[in-house]
Amino acid sequence: MTRVIANARMYAVSPGAEAAWQALIAAIARDAEVPLDYEAYPAPRPLEELWRRPDLGLVQMCGFPIALGIAQVVPIAAPIPALPWAEGRAMYRSDLIVRADSDWTRIEDSFGHRLGWTVSHSQSGFNVLRRHLLPHRRARGGAKLYAEVRGNLITARAVLDAVIEGRIDIGPLDAYWHALLARHRPDLAAGIRVLESTATAPMPAFVAAPGLPPEAAQRLREACLAAASRPWFAPLAEPLLLAGFSPVTHADYAATLAWAEEAVAEGYAEPG
Repeated sequence: MTRVIANARMYAVSPGAEAAWQALIAAIARDAEVPLDYEAYPAPRPLEELWRRPDLGLVQMCGFPIALGIAQVVPIAAPIPALPWAEGRAMYRSDLIVRADSDWTRIEDSFGHRLGWTVSHSQSGFNVLRRHLLPHRRARGGAKLYAEVRGNLITARAVLDAVIEGRIDIGPLDAYWHALLARHRPDLAAGIRVLESTATAPMPAFVAAPGLPPEAAQRLREACLAAASRPWFAPLAEPLLLAGFSPVTHADYAATLAWAEEAVAEGYAEPG
C-alpha cells in the first residue's frame, strides 16, 4: 500500500491538542494494522485542498462539505464528544460567542452590530449559524439582522480573535473546538462567553480517500469503533474530551443540505 496520511487540523486547537490527536490516531492505526503518516496541515491552508488529496487515510472533515460533495471521500467514523450536550452521540453544535465583557443577554441584542463567519462550506461556521438566524430574519420580514458582516474568516481561531480584538461583535465557534480550547488554552477562552448555542448536527467525520483499499478502510473503521474498549484509550482520549467513535455514512449529513436549501429558498444565501 502506498503512503497514506492522517490529519486532525480541524480540532488541533493547540500544539498539545494536535500531539494528543497524533497519539490517538497512531494507536488506532496500530490496532487496524494500517500504517498512517501524520501530516500537519496548518491554517490558513485551505482544508478543501487537503480533503481532495488521493492519499487520505484518517483525516477530519466537516459534514456539510461531505454532503456538498466538495471532495469524494469514504467516511470512516465520527468522534463522540465527552460533553453533556452531545448526550453520548457523535453530535456537535456551534456556540455564538461575544466578548466576555459584553452586556448582551440574548441573540437579539447583537442585531444591528457586526457578525462574522468562517467559510461558506462550513457547518459550524456558516450553515448552522444561518439556520439559527433564519427564524429571526423571518420575524423581521426578511430584513438584514446585522449592520456589517465579515465573512471568509476561514478558521474558528480567526473568529475567536476577531471577537476578542473587537473587529466583530459576535461569531460562531464549533462547540467541541471551544471545549478543547477551554481545556488547552484557557487563557484564550477566558476572553469570550457564549451568548447562545445552536441546535446539534452530526459530528465531523474521519474520512479516507476512495482509493484506499476497502479492506484497509474497514480495518480503520473497526479500530475506531472498538477504540473506547481498548486499554490505551482512556489516557489518550481524556485530553481530547473524547468518549469514543460512532459509525457514519454520507446519509448522516443529508440534513445539513436540507438546512442550506431551506435558507437559500428564502433568499438567505449568507448569514447576516
